[in-house]
Amino acid sequence: MTEKPAQTSVGSTPPELFTWEFATNPYPAYAWLREHAPVHRTKLPSGVEAWLVTRYADAKQALADARLSKNPAHHDEPAHAKGKTGIPGERKAELMTHLLNIDPPDHTRLRRLVAQAFTPRRVAAFAPRVQELADHLIDQFAHKGSADLIHEFAFPLPIYAICDLLGVPREDQDDFRDWAGMMIRHGGGPRGGVARSVKKMRGYLAELIHRKRAALPEEPTPGEDLISGLIRASDDRASDRLSENEAAAMAFILLFAGFETTVNLVGNGTYALLTHPEQRQRLQQSLAVGDTDLLATGVEELLRYDGPVELATWRFATEAVTIGGQRIEVGDPVLVVLAAADRDPGRFNAPDTLDLGRRDNQHLGYGHGIHYCLGAPLARLEGRTALATLLTRLPDLQLAVDSTDLRWRGGLIMRGLRTLPVSFTPTQSW
Repeated sequence: MTEKPAQTSVGSTPPELFTWEFATNPYPAYAWLREHAPVHRTKLPSGVEAWLVTRYADAKQALADARLSKNPAHHDEPAHAKGKTGIPGERKAELMTHLLNIDPPDHTRLRRLVAQAFTPRRVAAFAPRVQELADHLIDQFAHKGSADLIHEFAFPLPIYAICDLLGVPREDQDDFRDWAGMMIRHGGGPRGGVARSVKKMRGYLAELIHRKRAALPEEPTPGEDLISGLIRASDDRASDRLSENEAAAMAFILLFAGFETTVNLVGNGTYALLTHPEQRQRLQQSLAVGDTDLLATGVEELLRYDGPVELATWRFATEAVTIGGQRIEVGDPVLVVLAAADRDPGRFNAPDTLDLGRRDNQHLGYGHGIHYCLGAPLARLEGRTALATLLTRLPDLQLAVDSTDLRWRGGLIMRGLRTLPVSFTPTQSW
């Protein structure tokens, strides 16, 4: 039997969206929308009006509907909304031609090039490096008995990992950490800080691509980094060659999408485990006997229960389309609410219950259709490694503050904690 939405979410008055209270716990509001207005037009904090799609079946349809374009050029935007439907600063930095902003056939061409450089084999070979990074970061605070797991662990882990994968030299990676930190700190706040960081990343990536293209040998080398792989894949196929703007945009979006989603997966996932002690104990017991099956299903459940991406990135109707019985006009923006769809009682049994062993779990945490997240295997690897290492090395990990003292970042697309203070018995570095 499926679980009905919580009674607190059902009423005649629409809930207030995009407040700080909403950011802390949006799920009652999403339950109301699923029940009363599953395809709901609302004004966003930026002033842009968009349709929110909240039911699972409608969300899955919308994510795969070719009439909903990813190209912002299809947005029938009023003057006050211009430039407010993407990543701040990407237009001025000429970083628009990436996978999140384009449609076939350009999307097909670029995704094919990225896929050649971002293979499952490359991700699997990267596992020892992710484990090394996780252990190194824990070594930095294990002796203290306390830490902020966002800034000392969940944030630097994917930044250094994706920099390594892309081929950013070690001596430059702290710059990327600073730029990425600016993007996270300003998410949902002033857009200027994000735009400045995007501009700095753009300049650096263009220079790095130029240097790597000039230095590439005729034959690929084992373990070739991702940017070099992108360059080689495009150079080997004259018709598919990446322009400098395309190469910089692709490297940028792999970096941008490749770190914040994992920050939130590790942060939200750890918080969920700390506030569900029976599930956390269940996972620790399975890890203690070398069983990783529950870890694998557990990460999928954490992605469904309180995932890192709250709303899928922007889509724009290229023709009138009907979703969930609601007509959407040409040029209208559509935002698929993944967090709402993944708590839909019409699809998931007991959706508001965290069950690490859940098997029927076709969640939409990484999207659906041709825009399904290309970096999902890397994010899953990082999430499994981070959570297993934390729970194994710091077995009595606990929240150092009351849950009501935690603050969530107020951005539109991502869902993540600003800080996650924890305490534990001090241990020696490994």
